[in-house]
Amino acid sequence: MEPRCESYDVVVVGGGHNGLVSAAYLARAGLSVLVLERLAHTGGAAVSVEPWSGQQARLSRYSYLVSLMPEQLMSDLDLDVRLASRTTASYSPWMRDRRHGGLLVERPEGEATRESFRALTGSDDEYAAWQQFYAEVADLAGVVAPTLMKPLPLERDVRSQVDARIWDDLVVHPLARTIEERFSDDLVRGVVGTDALIGTFASLDDASLIQNRCFLYHLIGNGDGEWRVPVGGMGAVTSALARAATSAGAEILTGAGVSAISPGPDGAEVAWHDGSRHRSVTARRVLSGVAPWVLGILLGEPEEAATKPQGAQLKINFLLDRLPELKSGADPAVAFAGTLHLAEGYGQLQRAYEAAAAGHVPNPMPGEVYCHSLTDPSILGDRAGSAHTLTYFGLHTPASLFEDDPDAKDLAVRRAITSLDAVLAEPIEQCVSRDADGNPCIEAKVPQDVEKDLAMPGGHIFHGDLDWPWAPNRSRLETPAQQWGVQTDHDVVLLCGSGARRGGAVSGLGGHNAAQAVLAEL
Repeated sequence: MEPRCESYDVVVVGGGHNGLVSAAYLARAGLSVLVLERLAHTGGAAVSVEPWSGQQARLSRYSYLVSLMPEQLMSDLDLDVRLASRTTASYSPWMRDRRHGGLLVERPEGEATRESFRALTGSDDEYAAWQQFYAEVADLAGVVAPTLMKPLPLERDVRSQVDARIWDDLVVHPLARTIEERFSDDLVRGVVGTDALIGTFASLDDASLIQNRCFLYHLIGNGDGEWRVPVGGMGAVTSALARAATSAGAEILTGAGVSAISPGPDGAEVAWHDGSRHRSVTARRVLSGVAPWVLGILLGEPEEAATKPQGAQLKINFLLDRLPELKSGADPAVAFAGTLHLAEGYGQLQRAYEAAAAGHVPNPMPGEVYCHSLTDPSILGDRAGSAHTLTYFGLHTPASLFEDDPDAKDLAVRRAITSLDAVLAEPIEQCVSRDADGNPCIEAKVPQDVEKDLAMPGGHIFHGDLDWPWAPNRSRLETPAQQWGVQTDHDVVLLCGSGARRGGAVSGLGGHNAAQAVLAEL
């Protein structure tokens, strides 16, 4: 396809969910907008697919839950998307003194949660500590969340509104210190710590505090940190965003992998190949939805391996004929409805990190699973109610583990399944569906697969390390791009993806904030 014009107000490089958010806002404001997407479809990591022949299951292949996308953004763009709440927040199987049990955290928490803590720890003390900690986290989230769709606040302005203890615990000191001071039980400590390690390869006591930043992002969405299920799968989110953009007048070209961005004083030229010939257009502003490391290459900078991000997750999708029973005796429809933690005790997480840092696939493999179809049966078509999906997300599996060992991926998948089987009354493979060719419906993705499929460098799901969602006190906030946290070294090129200061996860924040910076400039 050819672009309709030779010049646009804005060209968006990358048709992921953030790029579509930018396009929708800018087109609604009356600007001419062209979105260029390398793949044959939009959505990036926020897509739904049917990976198994003969099965209707539409899986959220990569991104699978929504927390950070503000309700205000969804309202602004009139998105026809429903996000469903999960009745279970988490379930963590345990075995002690030859007894099997499970730590249940309801949503909202009730007496069953209290009793579950008591059964694990023998008293109400740990649950009281849990309640106090997360109440304080909620206070911090309540301060930060309203700033996410506004120009960056300064650190001191956020800090002045927050209790000193929770600020020190989450922003000043490594999260390990906080967890060890506040909680006594190893499993409870691990459950708290897992939110700091999603897609982030770090120890909980890392001095860089990268784990603290990851933890904060997982707890601040809409002020309550709830992770909700997109009804219809992640593809429903992308489809709604694409409709919002095109109905406002934005133009979207797929199969248009950008090869170069050439900035000048008043605009930039963007070049790509459409499969038949080279094409280019000019724009007053270019928004980059690709990772900053990739953007540097498009701008003609040298490809520096030392600065390339490194992802750290193993994603496995299953289709099941039925949910398996658990050794604890818990109702599978309750246990699998939220995040079910596997081998994620506090000590286990640290040992797994140390193993992976030494170049070994962790054993046991820490990870967590959830069942999308319990909350949203619609993704299974006519098998709704008679089958289920299961999504596994493994921690401490950095891309380096899979670089030179062709067997590492299979080993990691086997160990992930072993961690799951350890809490089940029957092997998971006895529940797995078969495709039209008789093959088990299991699909696994390591960081290298994510990079190959989505051009995310190193398979890093956040495009690189997350930043605090505020500006350091001595920041230069002179331009709209700086004020919104979307600046690059070129005035006419802005970040609109996960690499923006408040990017990361399926939030649309990078896209919204880049659009606001452009509207302030043009």
